[in-house]
Parts: sequence; structure tokens; C-alpha cells
Amino acid sequence: MNRISIKYKGPLRGEITTPPDKSISHRAIMFSSLAEGQSIVRNFLQAEDPLRTLEAFKQMGIQIEHRTQNTEHRLADNEIIIHGKGLNGLSAPQDIIDCGNSGTTMRLLCGVLAGQPFSTALTGDSSLRSRPMKRVITPLTEMGAVIESENGFPPLRIKGGKLTPISYKSPVASAQVKSAIMLAGLYCEGVTTVIEPGKSRDHTERMLKACGVDISLNDLEVSVRGVASLKPMEITVPGDLSSAAFFIVAGLLVPGSEILIRNTGINPTRSGLIDVLNLMGARIKLENERLVSGEPVADLYVKHSQLKGIDIGGDLILRAIDEFPVLCVAAAKAEGTTRITGAKELRVKESDRIASMATELRKMDVKIEELEDGLIIEGREDLKPAAAVSYGDHRIAMSMLIAGLTASGETTVEDTDCVNTSFPGFMDMLKGLGA
Repeated sequence: MNRISIKYKGPLRGEITTPPDKSISHRAIMFSSLAEGQSIVRNFLQAEDPLRTLEAFKQMGIQIEHRTQNTEHRLADNEIIIHGKGLNGLSAPQDIIDCGNSGTTMRLLCGVLAGQPFSTALTGDSSLRSRPMKRVITPLTEMGAVIESENGFPPLRIKGGKLTPISYKSPVASAQVKSAIMLAGLYCEGVTTVIEPGKSRDHTERMLKACGVDISLNDLEVSVRGVASLKPMEITVPGDLSSAAFFIVAGLLVPGSEILIRNTGINPTRSGLIDVLNLMGARIKLENERLVSGEPVADLYVKHSQLKGIDIGGDLILRAIDEFPVLCVAAAKAEGTTRITGAKELRVKESDRIASMATELRKMDVKIEELEDGLIIEGREDLKPAAAVSYGDHRIAMSMLIAGLTASGETTVEDTDCVNTSFPGFMDMLKGLGA
């Protein structure tokens, strides 16, 4: 169990490139493994969560190579070759698949395994075993899969087989749920449809379309036609906006700071944080906007700003759901009151992120009212240094470290090993900017 201490030293200045996008890295491995032929994934995130997905497909017989500086194949350090075997080319793993802390690995694998002619067991760490899986079990069971669980929680045992298409009205706007159903739909004869209450991130739709799958979109409804055949791909993973979020907020809050964050994905289903912060008065400029492997990308110029409290809910919070913890830090330093609603989904993440952020920011003398689906935060000019804990949640850990940068003394965050699940070089990057 690691402990990190942090305090204000001066302005943060310089250029950084954030780690590759975690969501896209997961999907690149999955879809390349299900494609027919050799795919190349460039700029893959070498962090614990996506590596769980990579190892899972290795267990199911997919050859995956991580070569370095191979001039014959023109591969750089972080390029991966995946030898896909098609939708029906996976083999039964010899052991239980351990998904670690990765909900994306477990939930999306459920969709893939639902269509296989073998049984598979999935488990994870104590945090993942406390996260609800009924949201994917219900639709996949309706399609014909047999899934055993511990009252809706992992470990899971999945007996795949012949599936039938469904039209499913999801009770939650969740890219993981949507993706699991769409992956199972690849194995069905006919059209499988998912209807969401709000627009969740669309990396799955973009990538499946790039692989030649028949996808149709209609507002909050997405349909996939099976039985599908996936073409191999070459993809460059953009920088992760969720990782950039910590440096965006740090640059806005630490006086005198100016940061350029290069190569950041700005997919409109993910960029709610930028929109929210702009409404709060942030100085964030998008430069060099472009498309990389079908995903919108830009360089972000961030400058210290005086933020104001606002009301945040609906589509805005849905598009910033992963950035909620660090958004709370921004609200804690904003002038006035910030009210965040529509975030009930965060009660069942790696931790209860609503309760966790309320508890930890109160230690810094921030006045917070906890709602069932969010928080009301009274901003203050000075945060009190504190002894914070991460709850084993990487986003809580990094958010409280950013909060500590703005406090009037040294803040300590306990149990920071969890940062490695998504951002192994976080502290080095922060130090490089002058923290």
C-alpha cells in the first residue's frame, strides 16, 4: 500500500502527452481478436486494466505480439500485432479468466462469451466482485446465454451457445452494457438493437463500423446486424481525455499555470468535462483538431482560471461521468455553489464515488451536501491540507492529489497503488510540470 504526499510548489508549466485511451485500448484488442487476420494497434495503453483484456484473449488462443523497434515490420515501442481468428476462432481457456479491477474487461467479455460453444468462468479482485453484473446478465440471458453469478455479482460462469437477436431498452446509459449486447449481437442471425435513456460513449460503434460491421444509428438507438465478419484493422489509439482531465483541472486551479496537453481524444460522447469547465469560466483552447483512426483528437491549451459554480446534470454529467471526482475538486475551488445531479451510476464504480468524494473533500473543510445522485458543493478559496484515502479507486486517488496541489500545506493520499490500473506515469508527469 503506497502513500503519496503533495503540496503547492508553484505554477504548473510545460507540455505533456497523456496516456493512450483506456476504453479504446480495450476495444482494439477485443475487436482485433475477433477479426479475420492480422491487426496492428498503435499507442496501446500499457496499464493493468487493458492488459487484463489482452491476457484474456491470449488465454482463449489468440496470438498477440508486442514487438519493439522491429524495422522489418516498422513497429514502434507500443505497437501490438493481433492475429485474429474470426468470431468463431476462440478456444476454451484452460483456467478461470481473472479480470482484475477491470469492469470493462468483464462486462464486454460477457457479450463475446455468450456466443461461444464452450463455458468460461470470470472473476476479479475484491472491488470488481462487488460491482453489479445483472445489467449485462439480464439482456444476455434474454438472448439465450446461460450465466451463473453470486446474486448478480462476480464471479460469473458463462455457458455460451446459439443466440437470438433482441431489441433491448436499457435502464442505464452505459457503454459497457451497450457494447456487451452489441458483441453478442454479432453472433445472432438478424438485427440486435439497444435503446438507451441517454447517449453513452460510442467507441464500440465507431470501431465496429471500421471493421465492416453493419451498424445503424438513430438518436439513442443503435442496431447491429449479425452474423458478422470483422475485417482486421490498423488503429492508433488517441490520448485519454479521462487521464488528461486531472491535468486540465490542475492547470485551471493552480495559480499561474499554463499547460499544453497534446494528442487528446475529444470524442463528443466523452468531452462533457471540457464543456462543463468552459461553462464555469475555464480558459481551455482546442488546437490542431484532427481525426485519428476515426476518433476526433486535439491539443488542449489550459491556463489558470477563476471558476464559478454552476448546475450540472442531464447529458452534461453523462458525458463527464468518469471525470466526476476531479470535477468535484474543480467545484470545491470555484466561486459559489456547484450542484451535480444525474450521477447515481457512480454509486457502483470502483468505489461509491459520490460518497468517497464527499467524505474526502470534507476533510479539506469543503461544505458538501450529498444527494442520492450527486453532490451540492460550496466552493472555497483555500482548501485545508488533509490525510486522504483512495478507497482503492484510481480516480479518487488522482483527484485528491490534484486537490492537495491547491491546499495550504501538505496533503497525503493513502493507498495509491490503484493509480497503476489506468495511469502508471501519473506522478512523474505531474512532477515534470513542476509539482
